[in-house]
Amino acid sequence: MTDMPESPHLLVDQLTEGVTLITLNRPARLNAFTREMVGDFIEMLDGIARDSARRVVILTGSGGGFCSGQDVVAADERNRSQPSGVVERLYWQEQFAGMGERLRNMPQVVIAAVNGPCAGAGMAVALAADIRIAAQSARFLIASVRLGLTAGESGISYFLPRLVGASRAFEIMLTGRPVDAPEAERIGLCAQLVEDGAAVDAALVIAKTILANSPFSIVHTKRMMWENLDAVSFRAAIELENRSQILASLTDDYKEATAAFTEKRTPKFRGQ
Repeated sequence: MTDMPESPHLLVDQLTEGVTLITLNRPARLNAFTREMVGDFIEMLDGIARDSARRVVILTGSGGGFCSGQDVVAADERNRSQPSGVVERLYWQEQFAGMGERLRNMPQVVIAAVNGPCAGAGMAVALAADIRIAAQSARFLIASVRLGLTAGESGISYFLPRLVGASRAFEIMLTGRPVDAPEAERIGLCAQLVEDGAAVDAALVIAKTILANSPFSIVHTKRMMWENLDAVSFRAAIELENRSQILASLTDDYKEATAAFTEKRTPKFRGQ
């Protein structure tokens, strides 16, 4: 297992074999992202993506919030002292957007354990996760539309309608209203609603259930799901399923899983 880059604002813990917990750690600012923190987070995700021993990533925030998005105070101070032009601003916009892109594309399953406020770029990170668990205190908010910007931020306009449907996504994005935890569960934005303080534990239960399945199955099921959300046709989706299923049937994981089923025992996959 590879070592992760050190950052005071990103805490990394190994909860159990195969499960890595990343905690956004700027509680005084509700874990808001600075540019430096975004760079560290991207570097960390790139390292995890290359490490096959890490199979599930759980994301959460320290203190009373998940992530309040970009640190607006730090950005305002920087713009006043060192105004930036369009090239620099576009570069950093792409870096912020790159967080969600990496979460979506990495082979590990990503579970967001959302506690408290989850706004702007923080909401985008949560939406880019494969599964979301919401504590009762969770509140999802697209803050940028209330700050003179668009609600299309860091992939939100891509992820949100795919999770809750276009009509509801339009209403949430255009009004900029918050979505509380009970509504998030009701509309399918999160998979589970738990008491405050229990989100990481609930995510770990799901992670352990996932780890019982074969590495090949999990990696390719995640890839297939994201690819088929953009499938141009039913036929294209079926073609990807067919190809992936045949490849899976040729793996040692499949041989071990079927043998374990026949012998009524727990499968032991390579690397576990």
